[in-house]
Amino acid sequence: MKAMKKVLVLLLVAAMVFGTMACGKDTKEPDGDTKKTQDTDSGKKDQEDSKPGEKIKLTFSIWGGQDEQANTQETVDKFNASQDRIEVEVLAIPWENYLTKLNSMATANELPDTGMMMETAVIPYAKEGMFADVSDMFAGQKVLDCLAFTYEGEVMAYSSANEILMLFYNRDLFDAANIPYPPADAANAWTWDEFVHTAKLLTLDANGKNATEAGFDPDNIVQYGCSVENLTWQLEVWALSNGGGYFSEDGKELIIDDPATIEALQKVADLYLVDKVAPLSTGTTDDGIPRTLITGKVAMATNGQWNIGTCLKTARDEGLNYGVGVLPYMKEKVTICTGGPTVVFSQTKHPEEAKEFLRWYNSIENSWALIETGTWMPIFEEYYTNEELTRKWVENEAFPPYEEYKTAVVDYAVDYTKQAAWYYTDNIDNFYAVLGSVLGEVWTGGTTVEDAITSNISVLRDAFEGK
Repeated sequence: MKAMKKVLVLLLVAAMVFGTMACGKDTKEPDGDTKKTQDTDSGKKDQEDSKPGEKIKLTFSIWGGQDEQANTQETVDKFNASQDRIEVEVLAIPWENYLTKLNSMATANELPDTGMMMETAVIPYAKEGMFADVSDMFAGQKVLDCLAFTYEGEVMAYSSANEILMLFYNRDLFDAANIPYPPADAANAWTWDEFVHTAKLLTLDANGKNATEAGFDPDNIVQYGCSVENLTWQLEVWALSNGGGYFSEDGKELIIDDPATIEALQKVADLYLVDKVAPLSTGTTDDGIPRTLITGKVAMATNGQWNIGTCLKTARDEGLNYGVGVLPYMKEKVTICTGGPTVVFSQTKHPEEAKEFLRWYNSIENSWALIETGTWMPIFEEYYTNEELTRKWVENEAFPPYEEYKTAVVDYAVDYTKQAAWYYTDNIDNFYAVLGSVLGEVWTGGTTVEDAITSNISVLRDAFEGK
């Protein structure tokens, strides 16, 4: 094993910087976490000392709040009840301490057998030889290609869910303004200029004037037309859409100073600074939909599909009439996907049994509760190409109308998806931490994207190279 100290230094910032699927980052923890860790460490020793005929004991590390831990435990209990060979124990670690704990366990050669992993940590851990190859884990089933984390040609992890970025909107606010709903089909997607114009029509001041009308008062806005999430990882979709990006396609070259990337990020900032159609967002909190669409003060907002299950169903039950559409585009129609991976740690003495458990845990049947509520999207291709299976997934009360969701999410995910950078790029957590800091003053107008990036390109390059 290479020195884990470097991994610790580079990865600790991840928990402070990123938001991704809301279902994975509730940090309310029940009492007794320390005891769980101690019990699990003891369980590892029991596993090593297991006698012939006894069940093979595995540990499965997770993060999450009380509800998610309870749901995971229920699922694992179901697995254990079905088994006469394997027994799995859940190791619950607080989100903010997750990598710290795993790093210390790795150094002590006491990693869990299997577990959830932060997206940003997969490639760095793979470089350290900390994962077993799981490329054969779903033999006979086709996982969407975009959901595989690969390193040097081997699959180190698969996302447990598929998640894409998309557009959400408040139907009632569109109806009140007599404006057609956003396109749900990528073939008819708005250009960026069409998106901004529509947002201006939906941005109202205290006197009821919209942002296209004479006398509009930008200092007294009561309803904004849009919100474009400016978390650093989500901003990448606009760079890609404008013909730029953060990194080369192989993840080995930093291209964030490409003029196309700079232009795209400035357009996002200008929604607040120039166009006056979006509220101020500093790009530091992962609560975009609750903070915008659900408040009733924003007509449309970009964010991840997982919001359907984590907050929008409840909001709809409370009266929010929302719809879904595809993202607008600058030059290229594109969305990006992500999804929290599960891994088999290379320190395990039972890699085949660990893969057997993950195969069961990630199966449609056993992750169905999260899929049918809209929190997860399936990872298997057949649910996107077989109409019967798509309808089984989408036709339920948690989702928008089938025809709308089918084109805006299902088809969009198949035809227009690119991977988020952490699937293929090293040092991504460190880079995003620095990028978030570099862009901090951009959102308030303290500097431009061009000045922020060009004046800090050496710092960004050092972060990208892990220096």
